[in-house]
Amino acid sequence: MADAMTDTAAMANEDTSMTEHQGTRRKLLTAAAVVSGASALGLRPAWAQSAPAMQSSWPSKPIRIIVPYAAGQGADVLTRLVAHELTKTLNQPIYIENRAGAGGNIGAAAAARSDADGYTFMLGTNAINAANEFLYNNRGFEPSDFVGVAMIGLLPMVICTSAPDLPTNGLAELIARARAKPGTLNVGLPSTTAQVVFAEFVKSAQAPLFGVMYKGSSQSLTDTIGGQIPLAIDTVTASRAYVATGKLRALAITSLAASDMLPGVKPVSEQGVPGFDVVAWDALFAPRATPPEIVAKMGEHIRMALQAADARRKMMDIGVEPLVMGPTELDAFVKTERTKWGSIIKTAGIKVE
Repeated sequence: MADAMTDTAAMANEDTSMTEHQGTRRKLLTAAAVVSGASALGLRPAWAQSAPAMQSSWPSKPIRIIVPYAAGQGADVLTRLVAHELTKTLNQPIYIENRAGAGGNIGAAAAARSDADGYTFMLGTNAINAANEFLYNNRGFEPSDFVGVAMIGLLPMVICTSAPDLPTNGLAELIARARAKPGTLNVGLPSTTAQVVFAEFVKSAQAPLFGVMYKGSSQSLTDTIGGQIPLAIDTVTASRAYVATGKLRALAITSLAASDMLPGVKPVSEQGVPGFDVVAWDALFAPRATPPEIVAKMGEHIRMALQAADARRKMMDIGVEPLVMGPTELDAFVKTERTKWGSIIKTAGIKVE
């Protein structure tokens, strides 16, 4: 989710990883010898005969989705919602395994080491699959360890205020004020994602605002509503209720286009900063060696699940704009996002505290 890049540390032990690698290599060499010997006798090993059958009968047992965040967090809620829809067409139970810690790295490392048999998937995010490689040195995995299965949805951020002396709506006056008095307007930032959005906005809009880091949305928005700080950047999920009750005013949304989740709120890109598009996102991934046929099938099941009107409504209720991409499109998207997020993080000097 958008604010799912939590801070902590501790990755998998490198010696254990090396031992596992050596053990895997021995197994592969042994398997190669068996295949070679069987071929000489004109025989085919049992696993070679059953692989196509396994893929055609998939899924024949329960499926596991690793969520690299704690139960109850946004990414977990979304995954359970999608899993509920998937069980209707897959006809198999789906188990959610929460493996939180280190900004999602612990769960992602576990998913990367899982068997690529089509029965383990991971809920990935802009943090895990795009940003973390530029924030953490020892993650225990690489983005290339995963193959995209399907995009699930986008999570745009909102620039909001409650200050009576700031514009009623829109960014033009805010940008002008920031340029006239550089560094005097503070912006509450409750997550690393908010930091990235803020850094790109300051650079693209040439608006010298001052970012103030918070531990979470509740503290940041409470201070914004209370007048301790004039502005905040946060998720639609966290801010929408306050916008609806008039406690906050939404000045802009950070997606390229307007969103039905906040009707009437223009995107940054339509308010003097053309092309601005920095949002969080959630997608499903699988270990890299997962059979392509299974990846494609799972992607198709997600597409069908997200077509259900009830599922789309529930996703938007939790601040996620449904967006479907298949495996090839998702992999291309992630490649572009890694370049974008990496550039912003390095240019702004963003670090995990």
